[in-house]
Amino acid sequence: MQTREFGNTDMRITPIGVGAWAMGGGNWEFAWGAQDDQKSIATIKRALDLGINWIDTAAVYGLGHSEEVVGKAIKGREQPYIFTKCSLVWNERREVGNSLKADSLRREVEGSLKRLGIEAIDLYQVHWPNPDDDIEEGWETLAKLQRQGKVRYIGVSNFNVEQMRRAQKIAPISSLQPPYSLVHPEVQEEILPFCERNNIGVIVYSPMASGLLSGGMNRDRVRNFAQDDWRRNSQDFQEPRLSRNLELAKLLSDIGFPYNVPAGVVAIAWTLNNPAVTGAIVGLRSVEQLEEILPAAEFHLTERELAQIDKFLEEHP
Repeated sequence: MQTREFGNTDMRITPIGVGAWAMGGGNWEFAWGAQDDQKSIATIKRALDLGINWIDTAAVYGLGHSEEVVGKAIKGREQPYIFTKCSLVWNERREVGNSLKADSLRREVEGSLKRLGIEAIDLYQVHWPNPDDDIEEGWETLAKLQRQGKVRYIGVSNFNVEQMRRAQKIAPISSLQPPYSLVHPEVQEEILPFCERNNIGVIVYSPMASGLLSGGMNRDRVRNFAQDDWRRNSQDFQEPRLSRNLELAKLLSDIGFPYNVPAGVVAIAWTLNNPAVTGAIVGLRSVEQLEEILPAAEFHLTERELAQIDKFLEEHP
């Protein structure tokens, strides 16, 4: 599988990486419903066997559980690049809050290293820039962790341009992780060009808009989401947006049909077509999902197909 230079790091990453959010399982604030750990581990192992060389997770996914699952999956084999995130913390009542305080981040990195079973994290990312007033303290702490060898590179997630500029005054930013998809393309206006100019690698999350553009979403499935699936409360999965989004997914399916690939492959390829984007995080729950979406690593849209998509977006803003 081809690889791409990742920002100012020495890493070359595959165009798609394993997203381990759903592997955190259910029973927490931003869950996707229950998930079988053995399926998760088998999916990660298969992804690595097929050539994918990075995994993106976060401490908060499943309140530590996703990192534990990733740790079990990589134990005893050649280690892929491991990316995780900090700044979302939880208490004994499983309530999630934000912290960019130095002491909190130092505790977080030790917890992540232990759960993952590794000596250093390849990319450590600030999950959300909250509280905004503490961005400088948080980023200085991550820079210290980098100097100490706890983490190899440091990045940000969900930051705007002004927040990235503030962080850059303290230490270089290796990467940004923003949401980016045909449903939510907002970052392409200002944020992605800023990253390209500043040699900040970009790994996008939700390229299939949380499953909306996978090709497997329909109204019945939306109605039957698990009670603890956060998408139940998302406006993207409610009318009037749902009809528009499913119509967009139908267009992507039509584009993919001659190539025998699903809508999700086309959706991911669209994000990878942006020159600022290094890689796309693909959320996975099973080997079947992985093998269906794997062609996205090599699939390219033609100018005609890109124009079809642009026309839809203009007619359905």
